[in-house]
Amino acid sequence: MKENAPNVIWFVTDQMRGQAIGVNGDPNVFTPNLDNMAIAGTNFPNAVSGYPLCCPFRGSMLTGRYAHNHSVKLHQDRLDPSFETITDVFNQHNYETIYLGKWHLAGFKEREGRSVLRTVPREDRGRFSTWLGYDNNNSQWDCYLHGHDADQERAHYRLPGYETDCLTDMALERIAGRATSDQPFFMVISVQPPHNPYIAPAQYRHYQAQQLALRENVPETHKGKARFALSGYYAQIENIDANVGRLINGLREANLLDDTHVMFFSDHGDQMGSHGRFGKCVPYEESTRVPFIIGGGTPMAYDGQRCGNAPSLINHVDIAPTSLGLCGLEPPDWMVGFDYSHRRTGRDFQNRVEQEPDVAYLQLIGDRESSYAWRCVVTRNGWKYACVDNGEWLLFDLNQDPFEQNNLAFNTAFRQKRSAMNDLVRKWAEKTGDHFDFPGN
Repeated sequence: MKENAPNVIWFVTDQMRGQAIGVNGDPNVFTPNLDNMAIAGTNFPNAVSGYPLCCPFRGSMLTGRYAHNHSVKLHQDRLDPSFETITDVFNQHNYETIYLGKWHLAGFKEREGRSVLRTVPREDRGRFSTWLGYDNNNSQWDCYLHGHDADQERAHYRLPGYETDCLTDMALERIAGRATSDQPFFMVISVQPPHNPYIAPAQYRHYQAQQLALRENVPETHKGKARFALSGYYAQIENIDANVGRLINGLREANLLDDTHVMFFSDHGDQMGSHGRFGKCVPYEESTRVPFIIGGGTPMAYDGQRCGNAPSLINHVDIAPTSLGLCGLEPPDWMVGFDYSHRRTGRDFQNRVEQEPDVAYLQLIGDRESSYAWRCVVTRNGWKYACVDNGEWLLFDLNQDPFEQNNLAFNTAFRQKRSAMNDLVRKWAEKTGDHFDFPGN
């Protein structure tokens, strides 16, 4: 790995829950490339989405700020260009910055027409040197891109095939062209799958719905719908996995693999019938746990620590500082997240491990009239607490109850624990500058 200027690639999926990878224990899905990345790199099985909704997560992903401290507080809000992002830091260090695919930060409303056919203004493209993407699209076989390639503006054009395949093709073309370049790059490949509709190329649809094993918290009345949705969901994930494999092979063929950190993660998960729900926006494990793997290069060993699973609670605000840390760049003060790059590089390993946060702060802001807004904390020792405006909601001991079937929030035997967790979520709200009407404890 070049110490002075390694490359970074984000491979970002939409709505892929953290449990849906072989290495994380899913009994159904086949993900050999992601499993290999996890074994040779670093896997974060406890990674969380601090805001399990597309747009606010993406704002935090780029800025390293919580949603209440940037402009994307609700779904389909616009990321104000005045906010600095990770792209600015990489640009300042002479990186080529490339964005391919889903953006969802332009503030377009789907009720006003298909966002994929609307033009994201140049000033709203995050100051990437190349930006070829779309704001939002829920039709993986009917996807259009536009933007700019260096100084050349590109009008809308339709991708010739399935979205994930085509975006990976575009990334591979650029990687092949960089084999002789000394300029480092930061590239984002942002794909819509495995978001609904759960459609995948036919060769990946070999999951028989009736044979799928479901999570223990899927009610009997939802099992049929969940199995059929998962048969397509897993097919999309298997296609994603195949494209991750293509990306790794492309880096290897261009002699760039040892100089590139590949970060694979999702913006949030999908309930898929768990607790009788589908989609996201709730603090349950299926919605908030996300895949997070840092791979690329050759297997590493350092200070007696092998690569593999890291227990860290890496969150959305941690993605940007961790990416900079992988490149040996100091995260700026306005990034409030933690830099977990030591879990991959081994730099200052023991000291940094001791500094890792033992709590992750999660939220759904909601609009002012909605009681659906919530705040949540997850602790490294396996406790989760969530509350709504002036009301208790959830308390789980994830070590004893990993499927969250025994809500302890209203169990008087756990009153002290609930009070302590209430204090903890208040502390994190104050620490991050969040304002919320917490219930009394």
